[in-house]
Amino acid sequence: MLGLDGLSPDIVEPMMKAGKLPHFSQLKATGFYSPLTTTNPPISPVAWSSFQTGVNPGKHNVFDFLSRDPKTYFPTLSFSRVKKSNRSLTIGKYTLPLSKPRIQLLRRSKPFWHILGEYGIYSSVLRVPVTFPPEKFRGHLLSAMGTPDLKGSQGTFTYYTTRKHTAGEHTGGIRVTVEKKGRRIRSYIPGPENPFLKNAQEMRIPFVLDLIPESKEAKIKLNGTWHTLKQGVYSNWIRLSFKAFSGVRIHGIGRFLIRNMDPEFDMYLTPVNIDPEKPAMPVSHPLVYSVYLASALGKYATLGEAEDTWALNEQVIDENEFLQQCYLLFDERKGMFFQTLGKTKTGVCVCVFDTPDRIQHMFWRPTNQTNREEKNKNFYKNTVEDLYGKMDGLLRELVTHLNEKDILFVLSDHGIRSFRRCFNLNTWLQQNGYLHVKNPEKTEGDFFAHVDWEKTRAYGVGMAGLYINQEGREKYGTVETGRQKHALKKELQQTLTGLRDEEAGEIAILNVYDTDEIYAGPYRDNGPDLIIGCNNGYRISWDSVIGKHGDKVFEDNAKSWQADHSVDSRIVPGVLFSNKRLAVDNPGIMDLAPTILNLFGIEIPAYMDGKAIAVPGDAAAGTE
Repeated sequence: MLGLDGLSPDIVEPMMKAGKLPHFSQLKATGFYSPLTTTNPPISPVAWSSFQTGVNPGKHNVFDFLSRDPKTYFPTLSFSRVKKSNRSLTIGKYTLPLSKPRIQLLRRSKPFWHILGEYGIYSSVLRVPVTFPPEKFRGHLLSAMGTPDLKGSQGTFTYYTTRKHTAGEHTGGIRVTVEKKGRRIRSYIPGPENPFLKNAQEMRIPFVLDLIPESKEAKIKLNGTWHTLKQGVYSNWIRLSFKAFSGVRIHGIGRFLIRNMDPEFDMYLTPVNIDPEKPAMPVSHPLVYSVYLASALGKYATLGEAEDTWALNEQVIDENEFLQQCYLLFDERKGMFFQTLGKTKTGVCVCVFDTPDRIQHMFWRPTNQTNREEKNKNFYKNTVEDLYGKMDGLLRELVTHLNEKDILFVLSDHGIRSFRRCFNLNTWLQQNGYLHVKNPEKTEGDFFAHVDWEKTRAYGVGMAGLYINQEGREKYGTVETGRQKHALKKELQQTLTGLRDEEAGEIAILNVYDTDEIYAGPYRDNGPDLIIGCNNGYRISWDSVIGKHGDKVFEDNAKSWQADHSVDSRIVPGVLFSNKRLAVDNPGIMDLAPTILNLFGIEIPAYMDGKAIAVPGDAAAGTE
């Protein structure tokens, strides 16, 4: 099973027709191709959770990238949580943890590879989203989306520069001002908080960097070892060792990129990834599997979302540097996949590549170029098509590894659409009397600053979710369950559906979905009450996603992130290919899990929402 996150039928189909994807075309001609119905909302953690479990979000408990804590209204990560040790011993300024950090996977239900394992069938699972922390099963797994960096965040870069006015916090990372003394720079690498100190304090690694501008090189001394860096070229992964306590070090890895040396100095450091050879947190099952892969293939990224889209959004790296990073990570993944596939004689091998999703987010720019110069619009106009050609080349290599008995599925979790205009749902709610603020003149501040919850009836969190401020559920709930809540949801649906962006002259919202009608299961009440289905060209705004409200309901999207799939699910299906002629007219992503179980002759659990796709001519493989 080859997952290509974000591969879109809107691009695949015309490129196949034009003869530009010969190996996808061959797969379609001799096997099967169809658009693949995605989840609602069509967001990666939601869709891949349904892929692995065969159930709707009401049964697997993942509804978005972000959820909210009903006690505080603060946005929280929806699919995993890391908490500090709850038992410790304090000695002077030191606190000695007496138990391990608590790492919790919030996805519920059971992945198909767990069920296969119960019948003695082995699975190899590589980088499928929403698999952190890794769970025990009969097989091996390398986690993906949800895996934090060493700081515990979902990715925090560091940017070093002599440009003094740029220092400080930055979305997705921090900037550190440095000073050149001759050819030498001294600074530090920020790390995680020291778990052994009673008063939290960031661990740091000091470094010395000597510039050699005539050869466009530099020497950096880290943890007592010198490394050579070349301007404009990403370094290999370098181990970064943070001293926490006597005899205790916490290990990470990072890549450096020197962008400029003279007259100004600029250097980018990737988020510090958990070291796969000495993991501070488990990133694989079994634990030794990440070590094995590193020994066989070299160090590799462990961060769940390793392609640093925020570094490009914040313009601390440019388009070319972002593409370099994406394809370095792609090559790592390809090496893992083919190494694992070569050792998989029976059972299942699953690998997901994030590359299509990340590159399309940043380079799908057909109409709006508010954030980049005109020259870049043309220079990168073929980037997405080149990407699809690269995926066709991956398929060509994959097919050579298959024998006659192998069954291949190639799929994506959703497609992609333009993101030209931002819709601030919370601002709309405020302006229409559903969300109240204590001081209407104040709009600054994160996480619902200035909101008067005792007067608020509805609020938005995440990429698509609208929540009712419900009595007995939210801390300051104002809307009664039952008839009052139902009436408010219907009112919001009617008012928001077909909402126009008058400035652009377009419909911004195609549909608003009542989750009571589209979800079923024990976790349904954990999710939003309504799902916003945006039109092509629109998405919930960057501010509204994290609970901010402002002055404008609609505004241009000025980020490099110029495409998205957080729209109406009907307009962003994924794709499904197979080397077998599948007997199905309208496959959905929830159908893959029961299909795999059925191929191995395993009874499909009654709770699964997906239906097994018939594979004519292939009897079940059996369970012996």
